Amino acid sequence: MTLTASVVGASGFAGGELLRLLSAHPEFELVQATSREYENRTVGHVHPNLRELDLRFTDPAELDGVDALFAATPHGVSMANVESYLDAADTLIDLSADFRLDSEAAYDEWYDGHTAPEYLERATYALPELGRDGLEGADIVASGGCNATATMLALKPLVDAGLLLPDDRVVADLKVGSSEGGAGGGAASSHPERSGVVRPYAPTGHRHEAEIEAQLGLSLSFTVHAVDMVRGAAATCHTFPTGAVGTVGTADLWSAYRDAYEDEPFVRLVAGGGGVYRYPEPKSVAGTNLAEVGFAADGERVVAFAAIDNVMKGAAGQAVHAANLAFGLEETAGLTQQGLHPVGSP
Repeated sequence: MTLTASVVGASGFAGGELLRLLSAHPEFELVQATSREYENRTVGHVHPNLRELDLRFTDPAELDGVDALFAATPHGVSMANVESYLDAADTLIDLSADFRLDSEAAYDEWYDGHTAPEYLERATYALPELGRDGLEGADIVASGGCNATATMLALKPLVDAGLLLPDDRVVADLKVGSSEGGAGGGAASSHPERSGVVRPYAPTGHRHEAEIEAQLGLSLSFTVHAVDMVRGAAATCHTFPTGAVGTVGTADLWSAYRDAYEDEPFVRLVAGGGGVYRYPEPKSVAGTNLAEVGFAADGERVVAFAAIDNVMKGAAGQAVHAANLAFGLEETAGLTQQGLHPVGSP
């Protein structure tokens, strides 16, 4: 039986990717795309790659009843509308930060509070590589943040193998593309201002730290840089493990990363091989739901890498992956796109 799906906030970058994925998904029928700004306009008016899609934007206040509602809206919108979203859909898959943390106190600390805290315990965090428990049949799915996703995928094998303990020092440096700022990203994301930069924009206190601590049990120093690319997030994590006896060697790392990801369909290990791209690279996964992870060791330090397309694996692709699991579908359904090479700004 075909499942029905709608996208709220469909005029943004993540919303457009959801439309692209769901319109070609073998199990979902895309029935509605909402946007106040572009109401009655065709989807192709905003997303030129989807000009052949016979769908117009509608008012988000008039939601059709569907099996799956994907919310690609700014922070605060889903928590304000969660009751109407759940009235319209069996499952809400939320791409914002509104349901990623598990307590009202955490939102008081990291955000500006929460207006619907009674729904937090009903939400299931969804970065499937961290665990699939609770996803099947979930009514609220909280899709992970892009920078948190890249960082956690880099670090998870070290945590799982006991090589990295909660008190160990971790310094994570992220390089991210302009699409992270969204379709209305403002002057800082405009091409003339973004061109050629390596600009720190969250030197300390990035909100995704809360996600990482909650999911991996790690406290870390976390800095994000805006760089001159459109798609992509690359995490370089400097770790100083004390969990292992003696120095962590390359063989230990190969074993840890293979154990963590050998059965994961969307993770590939790239760690110092031949060719030009010897470590994880956003260009290699642009347009896909793939993540590349890798590592290097230097005495007592382990450097863990991950690269993703922030609009796909960091947003829309991850959300569709989680929806597949929530509805008991083949988890790779609609997500088998391969990357391109060569490619310009990813």
